[in-house]
Amino acid sequence: MTSHRPRRLPVRLPLRASGVAAALTAGLLLAGCSATNPIETSKPYDASDGVGVTLGDVRGINLMILSEGAGKPGVLHGAFTNDGTQDVTLTIAFGAAGAAADAEPSDDPATIDLPAGETVLLSDAEDDSKLQVVTERVGVTSTPVAPGSLAPISVSSDVAGGETLRVPVLDGTLPDYASLVPTAAPEG
Repeated sequence: MTSHRPRRLPVRLPLRASGVAAALTAGLLLAGCSATNPIETSKPYDASDGVGVTLGDVRGINLMILSEGAGKPGVLHGAFTNDGTQDVTLTIAFGAAGAAADAEPSDDPATIDLPAGETVLLSDAEDDSKLQVVTERVGVTSTPVAPGSLAPISVSSDVAGGETLRVPVLDGTLPDYASLVPTAAPEG
């Protein structure tokens, strides 16, 4: 004769079920975090020491002034890219030496011809012949502020208007920029 004892469930089954439930709950909670917080790399940002500007189809990228100090010669570094189908002429003006950082740019303007679909690198390098891109030197007669500050520059396009922005002024403290900082011409 067989006994009619009720069958006991193993103790592991409730533990396993609660573990699965906890894992599902954690997965849902973590998925909710990404749904409410956009991915940072999907937002446009300047991942560099310089700043950017957009004028219609023209993008200024990683713009900065390299100089030994306030009142000394400098050079604008960065790049301009024309994503449009029309050639553009850019005009860039710098702030006056000794002017407040929020003053309007007043130095003699420089112009850059930017062909449609092209990028122009702003560089002071002596040998750019290895690069397969157009390079342009945009000098600053007298850097308006000291390194570590922001200098006002005005960038305008003959097609899409203009904008005044504040770009960082850097010196040769960082090794990547040490050889790119212009030095004053010797007097005599």
